[in-house]
Amino acid sequence: MLVLFNKPFRVLCQFTDRAGRRTLADYVPLSGVYPAGRLDYDSEGLVLLTDDGRLQARLTDPRYHVEKTYWVQVEGVPSPAALARLREGVDLADGRTRPARVRVLAEPPALWPRDPPIRVRTRVPTTWLELRLREGRNRQVRRMTAAVGHPTLRLVRVAVGPFTLAGLAPGAWRVVAVPAALTSTRRPA
Repeated sequence: MLVLFNKPFRVLCQFTDRAGRRTLADYVPLSGVYPAGRLDYDSEGLVLLTDDGRLQARLTDPRYHVEKTYWVQVEGVPSPAALARLREGVDLADGRTRPARVRVLAEPPALWPRDPPIRVRTRVPTTWLELRLREGRNRQVRRMTAAVGHPTLRLVRVAVGPFTLAGLAPGAWRVVAVPAALTSTRRPA
């Protein structure tokens, strides 16, 4: 089984929390499914849930090169040099990232308002970027944008491989068919 879930802001990407914060269990009433990758508490967007360990590995292991697409609102206006650094890979405390595909976006279409909204500073502009990665380190997008001088204000994952948020409101989920390409048992080169 594969479930697409649009994780709202300030929801933990797990099914339980001793501190009483909102979790996946508050939205997805299915048992036996687990996240294939995670999104931070303060990030939003597409989370894939599955009951298939092999599929989970296929979606998350960087050796399979599954691309993840993020819309990222950053503080300031990145220079061509900052964008080039993201495209080439950024040196972080845990090593250099793989190159990312990045482009500047106009404000993303059909994006729901965040609750609460981001902090707006009238003298500091913001920019939306589309960032595509083929790895998934802890808080990687936030660390990458900060490393090039543009802290992330809002982060929305809009796609994982062939799966997108299309038609999913925040907090909504649906079960989808798994493409044959993702069920292959062939190991990556």
